[in-house]
Amino acid sequence: MHASSDHRFQRRLLLAGMASALVLAAGCSKKAKTQGKTLPKEAVLLCLGDSLTYGFGATAGAGYPQHLEQLTGYVTKNAGINGDTAEGALARLPALLQENTPGLVLISIGGNDFLRNLPLERTRAALKSLVQTAAASAQVVLVAEPKPVALSAMTNSLKDHEVYAEVAKETGTPLFSDGWSYVLSRSELRSDQIHANAEGYKVFAERLAAWLRDMKFLA
Repeated sequence: MHASSDHRFQRRLLLAGMASALVLAAGCSKKAKTQGKTLPKEAVLLCLGDSLTYGFGATAGAGYPQHLEQLTGYVTKNAGINGDTAEGALARLPALLQENTPGLVLISIGGNDFLRNLPLERTRAALKSLVQTAAASAQVVLVAEPKPVALSAMTNSLKDHEVYAEVAKETGTPLFSDGWSYVLSRSELRSDQIHANAEGYKVFAERLAAWLRDMKFLA
């Protein structure tokens, strides 16, 4: 009787272990899917965003897309517009996709939504639509922007807004986090409280290029 019970108990342990292994394997596989497919050298990188993409606070041609092109050798298109919102970027995206046929779209937008106190659900919906629209014809990376803070709280502790991680998880999109938060937390890398300077854009591009290579988007 005891031997039979022990056998059944061991069998249950074995089955439970197999189930756990399958769950872990599924989790690893899901994580692996967030990596990109290496782009051919002729692919175009479309950088969609607001003033942080445009390069406000630095001289013309010193924004992060231009630095990214120099660092990687890939052609980049700077589709940043000062003051743009997530919904504004969504309205522009179809024409940009048709005009540039990018291999990768880098979406960095939303900061102006937060500063203007636009309803978060509108921003979330626009970010999700941006990702889904771009993903229909290209690989996509979502770039997090910081939560706005009072000027008196501008220290080395800016944090990404949670909406980016939520949208990235919901859509299965790779998320480049702590890029702008890192740069804009440092006074030596800012031109004002919400924009980088030339060195800040360079540092951002260096960190982004390293991450894109680590994620296998770039050779």
